[in-house]
Amino acid sequence: MSLQGQVALLTGASMGIGEACAFALAEQGANLVLVSRSADKLSALQKKLQDAHPKSKIIYKAADVGDYQAVDAAVASAVEQLGKIDILINNAGLALNAPSPFHALPVSAIDTMNATNVSGYMYAAHAVLNRAMLSPSASGRGTILNITSTTAHEAPPFPGEAVYHANKACQEGFTNSLRNELSGTDVRVLALRPGVVAGHFHRQRVGGDEGAYEGFMEGFEPLVAEEVAKSAVWVLSQPEKISIKALDVVPSAQRSLNVFDRKWNERHQDA
Repeated sequence: MSLQGQVALLTGASMGIGEACAFALAEQGANLVLVSRSADKLSALQKKLQDAHPKSKIIYKAADVGDYQAVDAAVASAVEQLGKIDILINNAGLALNAPSPFHALPVSAIDTMNATNVSGYMYAAHAVLNRAMLSPSASGRGTILNITSTTAHEAPPFPGEAVYHANKACQEGFTNSLRNELSGTDVRVLALRPGVVAGHFHRQRVGGDEGAYEGFMEGFEPLVAEEVAKSAVWVLSQPEKISIKALDVVPSAQRSLNVFDRKWNERHQDA
């Protein structure tokens, strides 16, 4: 299915996987609605994207996905400006305060993760379905792609991530349930599960501790956001009759959540 002229709304668009997806979709001729909390970052990204892809329509809406009123207003405004939303990429997410164990987490961190990682996905889907894909004037079709994680089904033995991993499991349950509920429509509901991806997310996860970050990545090469974005575009580009219901995309060295091949770089240093 061609993405040319499709309107895609991305949450968590200002950096990492969200930003990479924005560029990958624009390269396919899609029009974009960029959503994140930082208006400054979105404005800068919108300019870069528009300069690189002048034929695409690219707008941004600053909103905290954990605030339903803000999300709904952003979606309504986007539909008013661009006329439709064909694709929702639920990507906004965060993990906080690792490696603190669950009982030592501040409740504020638990609430923030739940609001972003769980409510944010539900709020964005609710607003897009009602304002766009299933609105009386819409065609009853579209695609919702939830960026979940391989940790949704297999929690790794890293301390301090009980809330995050529970959030990812909830995202998977929501994805599967929503797909069933939307039987009778032409809305596809899909999941993309990245493994370890280099960058801001994992640095934030360990509180900016560069030593902890390097130790986590020791011996293997993680994915980069652009590789995840290519997978997202492939999933979204499948013919309408095909649903890639869930796709795991991981570094080859990540054999499972419990087993990392930390000799990978050593064996492939001349590759």
